[in-house]
Amino acid sequence: MAESERPTESTPATAPAGPVPERPSAPRQRVNEIDLLRFIAALAVVFFHYAFRGYAGGDRTLMPYPLLEPIAKYGFKGVELFFMISGFVILMTAANGDLRKFVASRIARLYPAFWACCTLTFVAILLFGGDHFSASLPQYLVNMTMLSGFVGVPSIDGVYWSLFVELQFYALVGAVLMLGRIGQAQIFLALWLLATIVLELFPVGPLRRLLIADYSAYFIAGAACFLIWSRGGSWFRYGMIAICFVLAMRESLGGIAGFERHFNTNMNEIVVAAIIAAYFVVMLLIATRRTGRFGRRRWMTAGALTYPLYLIHQNIGYMAFNIAYPTLNPHLVFWGTLALVLLLSHLVHVQIERRYGGALKRACARMLDALGSGYTRLRTQMFPSA
Repeated sequence: MAESERPTESTPATAPAGPVPERPSAPRQRVNEIDLLRFIAALAVVFFHYAFRGYAGGDRTLMPYPLLEPIAKYGFKGVELFFMISGFVILMTAANGDLRKFVASRIARLYPAFWACCTLTFVAILLFGGDHFSASLPQYLVNMTMLSGFVGVPSIDGVYWSLFVELQFYALVGAVLMLGRIGQAQIFLALWLLATIVLELFPVGPLRRLLIADYSAYFIAGAACFLIWSRGGSWFRYGMIAICFVLAMRESLGGIAGFERHFNTNMNEIVVAAIIAAYFVVMLLIATRRTGRFGRRRWMTAGALTYPLYLIHQNIGYMAFNIAYPTLNPHLVFWGTLALVLLLSHLVHVQIERRYGGALKRACARMLDALGSGYTRLRTQMFPSA
């Protein structure tokens, strides 16, 4: 979803009868159900763009796809599921308390696929952009830093807006790690939630942006689910999730009117509410370890495709639509384009992420270790112990 398109906009599982004793922090392990959720969220966004947004927005493609439009228009809510998953997974990644490992893992996870997908999209725009898409070399170079959204440079692909939100979340978690307080993540989440509530009552633009107030409920809820998954449930954690649920519902339902005006469509509030409720219910089921039967290793493959698929599908897909339609049957164009971007996603994962991700992570870790050692030596020289 492009930055200019962002909407201006299941009850949580019942807590146990009383606080549950803390269980020891679980060693990090893969939650395969999360991979399935990631893929579902990515497909929801893809179908939103292909079957609704591209045509409804009037500025991307002239190919409608009425067969899926009534359902696909709700797919923009898939991004919120990504944010909940991120809250869970990023807190898991940061749980060991090592800032340098956290930064290295995030760089290695994000940048190789991003560089590949951004480059592919840029080249495709130069070759096939036509009247709908354009990009310059300076714009591309700034985009390759993944910081274009923070310096006012238009994105090569509109889907990058959610990456900028994710980076802000990573920065907040990194700050907690820097303070050596990740073991007290619950306090951080509670303070962030309190600040979000205050900013709902007394909106302050810069603070809302700094604390990601539009989406913080999803990150906090996902992170609280990780605390339940790793340490056990408590009234406090379930209470935080319940408050996040109310905030998420408020934001989602409050944004419907702006979405309807922007795309000249009608949305069913009950459907939107049900989608948000389903996210919370499913994440709580994962948090309370009731979804193990669905955690098949085969979902790892689908989960691995999610990030490159999200990055590469939108503008390249629209350009494929514009090249092939109306010459070819719209069903062939739609499903053929979906197959194309899935293939490209697979190639990016296998040829780029697998091949270079580990090496980049090790290189970043070495560089950060060297910087840390240099800082320690400098501090020792400047402030020698008595």
